[in-house]
Amino acid sequence: MSEDTLGDRLPVGPPSTLLPADHPDLAVIALLGEAGTSLVATDLDPAALRRAAAQHPASSLAWALLARAELADGATGGDAVAAYAFARVGYHRGLDALRRAGWRGQGPVPVTHLPNRGFLAALLALGEAAARIGEDGEAARIEEFLQQSDPTAASVLAAGIPLGEIAAG
Repeated sequence: MSEDTLGDRLPVGPPSTLLPADHPDLAVIALLGEAGTSLVATDLDPAALRRAAAQHPASSLAWALLARAELADGATGGDAVAAYAFARVGYHRGLDALRRAGWRGQGPVPVTHLPNRGFLAALLALGEAAARIGEDGEAARIEEFLQQSDPTAASVLAAGIPLGEIAAG
């Protein structure tokens, strides 16, 4: 028996939500990345990140990368308020997409599914930006939301957004 089923036939809890294969994050990946690599905000041209967000404003990934770039520059003049704003846009775009995909406010959003990674990256960046601007309560709620969505997401996405397969579990 797995944690997700009772025996082989009865699911336990809400099903995983998987964003569709035509999600705008995949267009951003095509603009910015290569299969089998990771998108690391600090390795990307800031102008290219802004163009990606302008061309695909519904992409959580584009906004998450903009937020990560600001957060990475924290010691050298990055803007935590801008990072918070970018991450919040990505988070809300992701919530909209999740709802369209059948999500009802709870249940797994697995990081193993490539189109889900932009939302989870935006959520991770939002939590970090919230903490940096002193929104500790929000940062704690976001951390809990991320854990409920996928307990492995923070460690998988900490260094960048992998564009290849990730083993489940």
